[in-house]
Amino acid sequence: MVLTGDGSDEEAITESPDDRAAFTELFEQHFDDIYRYLAFRVGEVMAEDLVAETFARAFAGRRRFEPDRGSVRAWLFGIARNLIRDHRRDERREMETVRRASAEPLRHAPDNAAQLAERLRLRASLASLKTEWREIVLLLGIAGLSYEETADLLHIPLGTVRSRYSRARTQLMATLGDAAETDVAGGTRS
Repeated sequence: MVLTGDGSDEEAITESPDDRAAFTELFEQHFDDIYRYLAFRVGEVMAEDLVAETFARAFAGRRRFEPDRGSVRAWLFGIARNLIRDHRRDERREMETVRRASAEPLRHAPDNAAQLAERLRLRASLASLKTEWREIVLLLGIAGLSYEETADLLHIPLGTVRSRYSRARTQLMATLGDAAETDVAGGTRS
């Protein structure tokens, strides 16, 4: 079956509960367009996660698709758009939490002004990370969880934890300088 976006998509989605290959064809037909849209809106790294979630939700909801409400293509873009909205809402909440935490007095007062400045710089750098990266840095670098524990906790593959942590470390090193590599993002997890 070749999907053209003009009705055969709707046939494929209708057949997909009984014929998974029909959904695979929808995936192959629309993946690139959905990914490009997401990458433009949220960047390539986040688009990878959101495009996967878009098709996972579409697959889970394929029985509920209503052709009279629009095309399969529009339905897929609607799912992607909702995921962007959810992602941005979650990111705003997290940034507000970080902002409030930055405004709170430090629990352990630094010995001098240089240490205070460094802690504030660290907080700002962490706040600048993508939400997914920041969570992994905090779990690995601050909470001291292992890669495996972090993967289990976040319900993501171990390789995803490792790649996000690597990207976050690279960004942190760029914003904080090489001195932060050991203290914050890698070597010592105290």
